[in-house]
Amino acid sequence: MTATLVAKNLAAGHGDRTLFSGLDLVVAPGDVIGLVGANGAGKSTLLGLLAGLTAPGHGEVRLSPPTATVGHLPQEPDRRPGETVREFLARRTGVAEAQRAMDAATQALVDGAPGADDAYATALERWLGLGGADLDERAEETADALGLAVGLDRPMTALSGGQAARAQLASLLLSRYDVFLLDEPTNDLDLDGLERLERFVTGLRAGTVVVSHDREFLTRTVTKVLELDLAQQRITLYGGGYAAYLEEREVARRHAREEYEEYADKRSALEERARMQRAWMDKGVKNARRKAGDNDKIGRKFRSDASEKQAAKARQTQRLIERLDVVEEPRKEWELRMEIAAAPRSGAVVATLRDAEIHRGDFTFGPVSLQIDWADRVAVTGANGAGKSTLLGALLGRVPLDAGHAALGSGVLVGEVDQARGLFHGPQTLLDAFRAAVPDTEPVEVRTLLAKFGLKAAHVLRPAASLSPGERTRAALALLQGRGVNLLVLDEPTNHLDLPAIEQLESALDAYEGTLLLVTHDRRMLDAVRVTRRLEVADGKVTER
Repeated sequence: MTATLVAKNLAAGHGDRTLFSGLDLVVAPGDVIGLVGANGAGKSTLLGLLAGLTAPGHGEVRLSPPTATVGHLPQEPDRRPGETVREFLARRTGVAEAQRAMDAATQALVDGAPGADDAYATALERWLGLGGADLDERAEETADALGLAVGLDRPMTALSGGQAARAQLASLLLSRYDVFLLDEPTNDLDLDGLERLERFVTGLRAGTVVVSHDREFLTRTVTKVLELDLAQQRITLYGGGYAAYLEEREVARRHAREEYEEYADKRSALEERARMQRAWMDKGVKNARRKAGDNDKIGRKFRSDASEKQAAKARQTQRLIERLDVVEEPRKEWELRMEIAAAPRSGAVVATLRDAEIHRGDFTFGPVSLQIDWADRVAVTGANGAGKSTLLGALLGRVPLDAGHAALGSGVLVGEVDQARGLFHGPQTLLDAFRAAVPDTEPVEVRTLLAKFGLKAAHVLRPAASLSPGERTRAALALLQGRGVNLLVLDEPTNHLDLPAIEQLESALDAYEGTLLLVTHDRRMLDAVRVTRRLEVADGKVTER
């Protein structure tokens, strides 16, 4: 079924804070609309409105035809206790809900309820349209193709992060919705997964709205870009792909600044002219009063006429000012200014592994022998589940070895952004969780530092686990600026970061002079960040490229 999703005059906000208003959008078959904007601009909120998960404060969302199906893929896999991979896939593809509706319609048919025939026909059509008839068969094939390597009856909660990412991707590849709403689908995907996702999205006949901060993915997939500009309170739909959007946005911003400066210069010149005219008028009136006793009637009349002419000119200038078309000054966007606090250099050898082995069920890491030296800048790449995070854990001494030896060098001070952002997942407030990592820092200094990363009063007293993934990532980056480090370990640091923050992180890494271990599947970041070594991890083995 081909379907069109239409949003008219949508508005959303949090409390007194408006995220967007007057938003109109048409998602037609074949559209791939990239939804971009800073963290907190309302991208996920908009997807929730389009999916019907929340009701809009103003405006409406409608589907044509009304029976069309909409699939919403949230940022993080919703792993429910007791739910198997098979059940997860059925739920995420909409087949589980369609099956329940069909079971209820079947029972109504058996009971002879009025209208049961039509209800059953509608439920059956929906179940078939969502791919319920052959879901199990397709699920097995897709899981094998993605290398999920776990039985579909295994609990989702037992999967590793990489396996959960593959299950998430599988749920998308198996879906047969009429409209797709994808919130950060590239997070945690390896290069193979990214390529599969790109092929899937570009091959869809259904309309798609996608939120992503993966610049390469956006460049390869989207046909239009909808920008939510929180600073300017402006919504703009750009035709053409992502590269065209970047160019058009830059031109639009330059023109907006030029138009404002032209208006400001013109208004300033007119206001200065008006001041001079009023000053001349006042001077003329004073002269007229001072010479009021003069019997020279002609002189008095001349001075009076001159003052009146100046007053008329002043009034005319004021009218010119009032008739100017007001151009609002473009508001400056909040911009992350990131630095990585440096610590004194460590010893010449930063970390070593000698014949290191780790055994986890059927997975074996190693044996690996590796030495990381001072100022090495190492990119670590490989498929999900290959052992990249295990390698980092072994080097840092966080994962115990089953064989071999691991050691950190002298004077090593580690700064880490782990893939799970684990430091900020607990019940503690953000302020308390942050202070636990930097106990010698006063609360006021912590608040100031977090504010620089866009985490203000409304965030610091909330439980850390209640923060959005992007907010937890910014908190982890703020910690790097709050304490000195000489070994920087970043595991998928761009996940959930907005585009300006990613660019700031790349700039900070360029200026950082210590040792760097970087795990990322962000293809633009791999090109942008200067590295001196590349390690490839495959099936628990590490090779240097």
